[in-house]
Amino acid sequence: MSPSLTASSPRNPQAWYRPVFSHEHGVYVMLFVSFLTGAAAAQQWTIATTLALICAFFGFQAEHPIVLQIKQRRSWKPRFLFWGGLYGGTALAIALYLWLSQASIRGELGSPLLAILGGAALALAIDAVSVLYREQKSIWNELITFAAVCLAAPFAHVATIGSISNTVIGLWLLNTLFFASAIFTVKFRKDKTHSPLPSLTYHTIAPLLLVGVALLGWLSPYTIAAFAVALLKYGLILWQREWYCTTKIQRVAMLETVSAMLFLAIVSLTLLPAHLPL
Repeated sequence: MSPSLTASSPRNPQAWYRPVFSHEHGVYVMLFVSFLTGAAAAQQWTIATTLALICAFFGFQAEHPIVLQIKQRRSWKPRFLFWGGLYGGTALAIALYLWLSQASIRGELGSPLLAILGGAALALAIDAVSVLYREQKSIWNELITFAAVCLAAPFAHVATIGSISNTVIGLWLLNTLFFASAIFTVKFRKDKTHSPLPSLTYHTIAPLLLVGVALLGWLSPYTIAAFAVALLKYGLILWQREWYCTTKIQRVAMLETVSAMLFLAIVSLTLLPAHLPL
């Protein structure tokens, strides 16, 4: 090959040094909204909160190259291994720092952080096995994945103030149920003849679970009322199902993003005090 042809040829998109980023924009929204609700419950933002956000982001990014490598398991891809290791190593290093910092303050190694990190690691392992057996798009696997991403809420809270409570557990459940609503509505776009029964069942059970959370006193009814955004969105999709199934994906993404922002606003306003501590 002549030097001129070599110089003009495009850069190899599979070169190991080229970053690998997830294109799951909906998961970015879910991650950041869940994290911010956890920070709102903590009612403060510290350096540890910022580190926890970076940790959560890199932990999420690590999943993407790992999944890509599993899908191409017949051959090792240095690019996926390098970036998966870099993202995962960064997240693990920050998590270790947060854990040791809290251990030095508490005087003991036990911490709710370990349970949260363990839950996230378990979900990653389940997702990897699901990808291996091509079951990653099953409803149950997606529910587990969404629940794992929504662990960002208790992670933000625990990293900030070092403790967990029933309120934070209720907040994690609220985030999970809200975002998991999209699992059932997206099925309409994938299959225009998809029965509405699974989604109707979900959107009946989820509010009942949240009523139970309210009766237990874990969250106020005002905070739980944020789930009404998911119900309104679901009602709109059923009403305009033909439009929803045929419109551009960008419009669907906008609908999901606006819904998530409304949810975040309601939850934050009901959790934050009238005046934040200085």
